[in-house]
Amino acid sequence: MIKIIKTDSTHPDFVALVKQLDRYLKITDGDEHEFYNQFNNIDVIKHVVVAYNEDEAIACGAFKEFNSQSVEIKRMYTNPISRGKGIATLVLKELENWAQEIGYKNCVLETGKRQVEAVNFYKKCGYVVIPNYGQYKKMENSICFNKTISCIDLEK
Repeated sequence: MIKIIKTDSTHPDFVALVKQLDRYLKITDGDEHEFYNQFNNIDVIKHVVVAYNEDEAIACGAFKEFNSQSVEIKRMYTNPISRGKGIATLVLKELENWAQEIGYKNCVLETGKRQVEAVNFYKKCGYVVIPNYGQYKKMENSICFNKTISCIDLEK
C-alpha cells in the first residue's frame, strides 16, 4: 500500500530521492545540467510530498510559489523500480490538491524535451504546453507546462 506524507525539503527521504534524481538528470541534461541545476536548490522549498511503499521512500515531488496565483512543480521523481504503477500520478495529484487547498489556481512546470517519459506523463495528467517562462525562455531543451487546478466559483 502506498502512503504519502506532506513535509518540507529538510526531510531526509526527500533529500535522498533528490540525489537520485540529480544523478539521472546529470546524464539526460548533459552539458546543460549545471544551468538547470542552479534553479533546483531545495532550500527554498516548503511544500514536499514523499511516497512510501511500506517503509521505503519511492517517489517525491514539491512545489514553490511561482506567483500569487500559481505554484511551480519541482523535483518530481519516482525510483526506476517503482515506475509505471501510477505512483507519480498520486504524488502530482497530492501536490495539486495541496496547492489548491492553500489558494493557488494553477501549476506550472518545466521539464526537458529529452525526458520523453516526463513530457508524456504531464500531458496525460492534463498539463498543456505553454511558452517557456523565466530562465527557460531561451533553453532549446526546455518545455514548459501549465494546468488550472481550481474551478471557478460560480456562487461569487
